[in-house]
Amino acid sequence: MSDLRFYNSRRAFLQKAGLGCGSLALTKLLTEEGLLAQTAPRADSSTQVPGPHFAPRAKSVIWLFMPGSPSQVDTFDYKPELQKRNGEKLEGADPKTGFFTTNGKILGSPFSWKQYGESGTWVSEIFPNISKHVDDMAFLYSCFSQSNNHTPAMLEMNSGMFLQGRPCMGSWVTYGLGSENQNLPGFVVLHGAMPRGGKPIWAPGFLPKKFQPTAINGNNPIGNLVRRKDMTAQHQQAQLDILRAMNRAHGEPRTLERDLAARIESFELAYRMQTAAPEAMDVDQESKATHQAYGVDQKETQLVGRQCLMARRLIERGVRFVQLYAGTNGGGGGVADVPWDGHNDIGANHRIAAKSVDQPIGALLADLKARGMLDDTLVVWGGEFGRTSDAQDGKGRDHNPNAFTMWMAGGGIKGGSHYGASDEFGYKAVENRVSVNDLHATILQLLGIDHERLTYRFNGRDFRLTDVAGKVINEILL
Repeated sequence: MSDLRFYNSRRAFLQKAGLGCGSLALTKLLTEEGLLAQTAPRADSSTQVPGPHFAPRAKSVIWLFMPGSPSQVDTFDYKPELQKRNGEKLEGADPKTGFFTTNGKILGSPFSWKQYGESGTWVSEIFPNISKHVDDMAFLYSCFSQSNNHTPAMLEMNSGMFLQGRPCMGSWVTYGLGSENQNLPGFVVLHGAMPRGGKPIWAPGFLPKKFQPTAINGNNPIGNLVRRKDMTAQHQQAQLDILRAMNRAHGEPRTLERDLAARIESFELAYRMQTAAPEAMDVDQESKATHQAYGVDQKETQLVGRQCLMARRLIERGVRFVQLYAGTNGGGGGVADVPWDGHNDIGANHRIAAKSVDQPIGALLADLKARGMLDDTLVVWGGEFGRTSDAQDGKGRDHNPNAFTMWMAGGGIKGGSHYGASDEFGYKAVENRVSVNDLHATILQLLGIDHERLTYRFNGRDFRLTDVAGKVINEILL
């Protein structure tokens, strides 16, 4: 009996000691996380960003993502040597550059080219509408990335790393700046077919789940928020009020459960979105002339036209970051989730892919400018990598992470500027090379954020979008 009493008392002692040590550790952890009151400011309080570090030039971003990766030498990076030496051996070509194998023979662009604007920017014939806006754009001809595979390359373009688990840029931006409209999400993803890699490419990673995007299928954008036909507005309001009260009551004693808090907050946002979101996303409210301008009334441009129009409406109502994954109606050798993937016939593929985006994007830029919104809205265009200068299967181009072109417009960008260069064949970036980290640092800079100061502590270290790299491309900024 005595032994049992000794055992119990010893066990109780250890339990109490463990709880005591655990309490100390928990107190320290909570203090570090800013969840307990402090007697003095934290040494690293600068990592908790309540807003911009300096005056922003842009207040919102529309990222026009081209899944599958446009060919730089068939869109905006004019290389006359490709035409002159079509079919010749490409010196320095590496068959391992792409995902498959190329033949090492130079493939000339199947498209004609012209110079546009006061800047004299070269643009392929497949962009007759986008070409009208080159004097509002800055072109980055020397971009490069780390992977020749779609999914890791999309992860890198979004999060700065080609591995899952890191927060994407939209989540970082909303973590740093929040949303201007509390009845709408700060970060929205617009897509048709689910892009290669799926939801992880726009995930919040280790950031609190409140910074995850609201992903919207362009074919059925708001179905889960539409009131049932047999339910009156008053009945729905009463139902939502009850759900709201129950969520709050459940969450009050569980304040330290972050995932729970994020879920409850998402319900709160959904509650507020009941009135704001349907109106914001209802592009049918726009005039017939606007629908025609965006190409909503045409089969080839309908999907991206609706997406671009919805992006403008969301930004107009205070959404901070909209990322649009442009799709097509198929054809040209591309597939739905990577429509720009022109392995077999770059000419056929890119004509179809460009047709689906050219008019909508041209209309978006014109619309933003006419409304006075382009000055504080940053528009970003590009894919996850580029394509080879030598041929695959005779008329196609394989993946190429060593060189590709992106452009930015509005939001503090020096219009008509050209930065960096690829070699004479567009095969490798050689002058003022632009990494994904550099791109991200520049976008954050325009939003008023110092990329080295926007950090989040996770697993004992401070993380940032640009990791330990990244430089701002000041040459393209006003």
